Amino acid sequence: MKIYETHVNTRNLEQSIEFYQSLGLELAYVINERRVAFFWLEDAEKKEQMLGVWEGAAEKFVPSHFAFGVSLDELMKIPSFLEKKGIELRPSFGLDTSEPVVHAWVPAASYYFADPDGNSLEYLALLEGEARPELGAVHLSKWHEVMNHDKRSV
Repeated sequence: MKIYETHVNTRNLEQSIEFYQSLGLELAYVINERRVAFFWLEDAEKKEQMLGVWEGAAEKFVPSHFAFGVSLDELMKIPSFLEKKGIELRPSFGLDTSEPVVHAWVPAASYYFADPDGNSLEYLALLEGEARPELGAVHLSKWHEVMNHDKRSV
């Protein structure tokens, strides 16, 4: 099982369409009467994952969160990719944006940012190795340091 489709809200549909297209998502369909746009993630030909963006009343807006899955190599390119688009990374879990944050319980490395409405977005790459939940959230260099120490101790 996997999640096929997820949805976020926006205050301005046209602005969101432009934003998500700038991230490389392919616009699949817009229903102007319902103020919704649908995007294909990855290969539009496969039609395996979709994002819906719904415009709603500003007073009822509640930001949400979702993550894009990428490889570790792709994740390392995210800061420059977003910077070229004028999108700032956001610190997370008390850690700065100098390198990815690792959620050691998964383990996965992430960079966080926001769309124009403040929805929390994330690029996430799964990491090799056993989960180490006792580490909490650490920078990727710390994760590698711990994992390398573990290998030497064996």
